[in-house]
Amino acid sequence: MPHHTLLIYSTVDGHTRHICERMKFVLTALGQQVSLVPLDQAESLDLASFERIVIGASIRYGKHRPQVAQFINKHQPLLERKASALFSVNVVARKPEKNQPHTNPYMVKLLRQLSWKPQLAAVFAGRLNYPALGFVDKQMIRFIMLITKGPTDATKAFEFTDWAQVEAFAHQVGALPLPSQA
Repeated sequence: MPHHTLLIYSTVDGHTRHICERMKFVLTALGQQVSLVPLDQAESLDLASFERIVIGASIRYGKHRPQVAQFINKHQPLLERKASALFSVNVVARKPEKNQPHTNPYMVKLLRQLSWKPQLAAVFAGRLNYPALGFVDKQMIRFIMLITKGPTDATKAFEFTDWAQVEAFAHQVGALPLPSQA
């Protein structure tokens, strides 16, 4: 019987969902059944019926959405009984010195807010799509990129995601021992 994995995502611009879709592809190829849902729909599911639960969250202006920590804190006992993982998607992770859970300031901050300690954690560099941004967001993000030596050409989109890293993480998720196997 294939193992059932739940991928939950919180996204602002849709890139975290794309990362989850790639993970779903890998996990399905490994023989797992995978459900992919946005965070706001996860509450309506029977979370206990899943063997693995993965939560992915993006940041905007240096913060994860508050609903991410709220969901995790509400379901912490369940998450601790399951094979579980957490990942963050942010453009700061484009820098080698900030692309690990213990070196990425946003992931460090999120983990400090939580009592839950996921079995696996990862940080993925995201995507910056200037043309899709509104005027104010575009100017604010350009300013941030100027300060952090990132791209500032507002006519282009920049993808920093290391897809091989995403796929390797999906393989790690697929190899997590299930509670009955631990």
